[in-house]
Amino acid sequence: MSQATFTTALTIGELEASYPLYCKALRILIREEKTIQQIKRSVCWNRLETLHRCLPRRYRDPAHLYFHLKREISA
Repeated sequence: MSQATFTTALTIGELEASYPLYCKALRILIREEKTIQQIKRSVCWNRLETLHRCLPRRYRDPAHLYFHLKREISA
């Protein structure tokens, strides 16, 4: 599978505005039982990583979100 490419760069504000959407996409990927390797290649993972890297106190590491959501869905 090829790496995702983006033609336009999003601002941090645009990423922040779409944060709930990225979390929802991550939840859907987990429900579809995608592997962590498959999920790490997704656009939502990339955007969540960018938010965490730019604003680490406000946004958690995507790996942390993944394990939190996986545990929540499994329960």
